Amino acid sequence: MSLITLWIHLTIALFAVLNPVGNVPVFLALTADRDGNAQRRIARRAVVVAFAIVMVFALFGQMILGIFGITLNAFRVAGGIILFTIALRLLEANPSHMHHPREEEGEEDDVAVTPLGTPLLAGPGTIATVMALGAHGGLLTGDLLVFGSVGTVLLLTYFIFRSAPSIGQRLGPTGINIVTRLMGLLLAVVAVQMAADGLSLLFPNLRL
Repeated sequence: MSLITLWIHLTIALFAVLNPVGNVPVFLALTADRDGNAQRRIARRAVVVAFAIVMVFALFGQMILGIFGITLNAFRVAGGIILFTIALRLLEANPSHMHHPREEEGEEDDVAVTPLGTPLLAGPGTIATVMALGAHGGLLTGDLLVFGSVGTVLLLTYFIFRSAPSIGQRLGPTGINIVTRLMGLLLAVVAVQMAADGLSLLFPNLRL
């Protein structure tokens, strides 16, 4: 497989896993009470956080997992638990501390880092894709391919999220409330599936 073909393959796979278009309603639901400037800052910070996390795992993932004795399947279960707690709050339309941090904390820090930066963008699927496909290009070449692919996809994600405020204006408060509850339901399903996938691989004999 040529380097260009591998780069295209990795970029398409990452775009499918990150699914930035599908995550626009999630972004709107989590930032519905922020103005346009704050939403853009959150989008930028979430993309930067996701890029940093993905690149760390791309470069040092196997070593990190080995040192701490952590498996990717355990990460899937943990990510599913995090998403499920968020989903419950969205279903209740009752934002948690994760959505509204304390006054002494940064206004956008929590939402940008979790759940947007991780696990929605830099989640188990993204990390697994990068670690699996990036290894095919060799050590240095694979790292460069991952850097280019991740950068391209997250840059597209940023511009897609930047358009979210205009989408929110068209939906209005009632539309956002409906989207919030729907996203809570979808996130709950995603969370359960993510955790179930991890559990099924951690415990092969467990029937889920």
